[in-house]
Amino acid sequence: MGLIDNINKLFDHRIRLGIMSILIVNESVDFNRLKELLEITDGNLASHTKTLEKANYILVEKSFIGRKPNTKYSITKSGKVAFQKHIEALENLIRKQN
Repeated sequence: MGLIDNINKLFDHRIRLGIMSILIVNESVDFNRLKELLEITDGNLASHTKTLEKANYILVEKSFIGRKPNTKYSITKSGKVAFQKHIEALENLIRKQN
């Protein structure tokens, strides 16, 4: 098995890496909070969450609070497994360099 086999291409982008990092330690996070934490635009966040949702790594839950739309994100089981494998692969890569 190669040194970088478990590095997941979907997590190469810093925004997707950030989204997954936030969601792995929080039960769920809403759109505005994610946007605020990552300091990115609405469009940027929407595009990257869509990519992660298509891969079944995150779950998107849309609802209304009063009349105001609310979008919440949470990590799926497969997303958690994929992200943990990715982090382990990075850690192994770093350890091999020392």
